[in-house]
Amino acid sequence: MNDIDKMSLSELKSLRTKVERAITDFEDRKRREAIAAAEETARGYGFSLNDLTGGKASGKRGSKAAAKYAHPDDASQTWTGRGRRPKWVQDALSDGKKLEDLAI
Repeated sequence: MNDIDKMSLSELKSLRTKVERAITDFEDRKRREAIAAAEETARGYGFSLNDLTGGKASGKRGSKAAAKYAHPDDASQTWTGRGRRPKWVQDALSDGKKLEDLAI
């Protein structure tokens, strides 16, 4: 392996990307192995893993909702329309704007 002190910035960034990808792949593989082991154990008791956890078959919860509203002055501040209204939405509504005025 190369001596890290002698590597250029672009080589270091490339190495970092490869290491981060390897870590993610490792974690994903271990997670799949753990789920498979848990499913096998549950089957041994006559259940599915979903029966025991009440979860979905994919192991993932619902996907993240798309933003429907954006701050008029800072488009990076968004809101999906779900849950509690952000302060900037409350402020805009109290200033006389309508929710439709904030729609993306």
